[in-house]
Amino acid sequence: MYLPQSYAVALLFMVCSMLCWGSWANTMKLCPGYRFQLFYWDYIIGLFVGILALGLTLGNAGVVGRPFVQDVLEAPGMAILFAICSGAIFNVANLLLVAAIEIAGMAVAFPIGIGVALIVGALSSYLISPQGNPLLLFGGITLVVIAIICDSIAYRTREAARSGSNVRGIVISLLAGLLMGTFYPLVSKGMALPNAPGPYATALFFVIGTALCALPVNYFFMRKPIDGGTAVTTSGYTGAPARWHIAGILGGAIWVCGATLNFVASRVNFVGPAISYSIGQGATMVSAFWGVFVWREFASPSSRVRNLLIAMFACFLAGLVAIAIAPLYPN
Repeated sequence: MYLPQSYAVALLFMVCSMLCWGSWANTMKLCPGYRFQLFYWDYIIGLFVGILALGLTLGNAGVVGRPFVQDVLEAPGMAILFAICSGAIFNVANLLLVAAIEIAGMAVAFPIGIGVALIVGALSSYLISPQGNPLLLFGGITLVVIAIICDSIAYRTREAARSGSNVRGIVISLLAGLLMGTFYPLVSKGMALPNAPGPYATALFFVIGTALCALPVNYFFMRKPIDGGTAVTTSGYTGAPARWHIAGILGGAIWVCGATLNFVASRVNFVGPAISYSIGQGATMVSAFWGVFVWREFASPSSRVRNLLIAMFACFLAGLVAIAIAPLYPN
C-alpha cells in the first residue's frame, strides 16, 4: 500500500481530505426536490465505488504493508469490528447532518455539526495518540469553537428576520457533530491493534459498517422524517432522474476518497490521528464557502450577519493554521 514518507505529502493528503469532505454535499444541491433519505441510498453506493477505486490503486502501490486484497483477507476480527462499529456511528451522524443541510443549508449545518465533531474527535484522538504541540492544537480548537458560535448567532439572526424562527437545524447539527466526533477514535484504535489492516482495508470495513447501519436507520427516517416533511416512499427513488442517482453516487465517492486519504495521513508517525482528523475537518471552511458564496444561503445579509460570517471564516482559518503547524513544533 502507499503511505506518505514526508510531511509535505501527508499534508497534501489532509488538504485533499478537507476539500472532499467540504465539497461532497454540493451533490445534494444538484438534486432539487430529491429527499435526503432517497439521496442517501445512492450515496452508499458511491462509498463502495470510491473505496474500491482507491483500494485497488493506491492500496496496491508502494512497498509498505500488505496489498489491498490481502490486507482485507488477513485483517484480525477485532480490527474489523472497530471499523464496522465506527462506520455505523458515522452513518447515524451523517444522516442527521444531511437532514440538517436540507433544513438549514450548508453554511450552517457544516460549521456547527462538523465543528463540534472536530472538537470531540480531536480531543479523543489526542488522548489515544498524543502527537503534535498541544498548545497549538488546543489553541486551534478553541478558535474553531469561537467560529461555531459566530455561525450559530448568524443563523439565528437570519432566521429571526423571517417568519417563524427555526432552531431545528441547529439542534440536529449539534447532535450530528457529537456523534460524528466519536467515529474517528474507533478507526484509529482499530488501526493501532497488532497486525491491524492498513488504512485502505480499514476504509472498506468502515463502508461496510455504514451500509449495514443505513439499511434499518435510513428506512426508519423514510417512515419518520426528522426534517419535518412527509413520509418518503421508494417510488420517489425509482422515479428519480438518472442524473440525481449519478450525483448521489458521486457524493459518496467524493466523501470516502477524503476519508481514506485522511486515514492514510493519520498513519504517518509524525502526524497522528488528532492532527489528521482536525485538518480534514477544515471541511467546515470549504462547505461554508460553498454555502455563502455559491449557493447564496445568506443572500443580502445585514451588517451584523456579515460581520459574524467574517469572524467565522477568520477564526476557522486561524484555528486550522495552528492545527496544521502543530506537528512541526513538537514538545
